[in-house]
This record gives sequence, C-alpha cells and structure tokens, in this order.
Amino acid sequence: MIYFDDLPLDKDILVALGELRINYVFQPIFQADGKTIYAREALMRPVDMPVMELIEKYTKEDRLHVLEIATFFGAMQEYVLRGYTEHICLNSFPSEYFTMAESKAFSDYFGDLSGLGIIEILEYPYISEHACKLKIQATKAQNLKVAIDDFGDGLSNMDLVKLMSPDIVKLDRSLISNIDKDKKKQEDVKKLVLELHLST
Repeated sequence: MIYFDDLPLDKDILVALGELRINYVFQPIFQADGKTIYAREALMRPVDMPVMELIEKYTKEDRLHVLEIATFFGAMQEYVLRGYTEHICLNSFPSEYFTMAESKAFSDYFGDLSGLGIIEILEYPYISEHACKLKIQATKAQNLKVAIDDFGDGLSNMDLVKLMSPDIVKLDRSLISNIDKDKKKQEDVKKLVLELHLST
C-alpha cells in the first residue's frame, strides 16, 4: 500500500492523502513490434472499493485534487521502488492541475522527469479549460509529453485534442477491437488518424 507521510506537501493535503488506501499496478505499453515496452501506465487500485467508485465519490465531494496528487506522488514512489526505467504514464484529470508549491515538491522529491514522463489526460469526469492550459504550460516547461487517453470515449474527442495539442493520442479499444476483420473500422481509423495528424 502507498504511504504519503514523508512527502514534502502541505499538512492538509497529507491528512487527506492519509485517508486513502490505494496501490498502483503498471500496465505495459508496447512498441509496434509487440515485444519492447515503451512505457508503463500507472493505474490506481483502491483497497476498499472499485476505482471508478472512488473517483465518483471524490468528484461529488469536490476533492479530485487529492486523487491527482495521490496518483502522481504515489505512482512515482511505486515506479521507483520497482526499478522501472521505461517512460511512465501518469493519469491526470482534465479538471485538475498542480499548484507551484506542489510542482516544486514533486520535482524536489523525484528529480527531473524530462523526457521520461507522459501525462495522460483522462476522459472523465469533466474538463476545465483553465486547468488544461496550466497543465500544458507546466508540461512544456518540464519537457514532459502529453497523451490523450481512450480517444473516442467520454470526453476524449477532437475538442480535447485541439485544446491540449497532445504528443500522443491513444485510441479507445472500441475503435480498434477486431479491426483486422472489419474493413469499415479500418477505413474509419485511417480517416481518424489523418484528422488527428492534421489537428496536432
């Protein structure tokens, strides 16, 4: 289980983080060869309830920022402990951003993630253009990549692509499942890839 006690964060945030009982697992993301791991996506796994239930609860309580902090600091702790060296994908709500103090605490604690970190913008629960703009500035300043997660599902659409100008767009499984047997899906994805290329 992830512990947050020794992190250089404000007391209020540490108290809120202390209420969480969560772990992280890492989903490998492979290169096109299907063998080489390009990145590891950190996925939150609460001990007491399903992850979407936790997110819904914190959305209703207006405490998504706590989960954002937990994901970045908690997942990085686990990533370092496991000795991973590939890119790390950190899921980020399109409504949240770090304060200057939180960004500094993250950099002081984990060092420079330049060229290593990928911030994945989730397809839920809601978008704040203000948060997205600040996130873009922060990721550019720190030389981090931005990815749109599960494009074609939820809020992950062309509007979000245009807002975030991502380096990576991850297509939702619904768009590519059984694509090898489905000519219409093949044509649709070709058109979509071209549209995405022209938009970024």
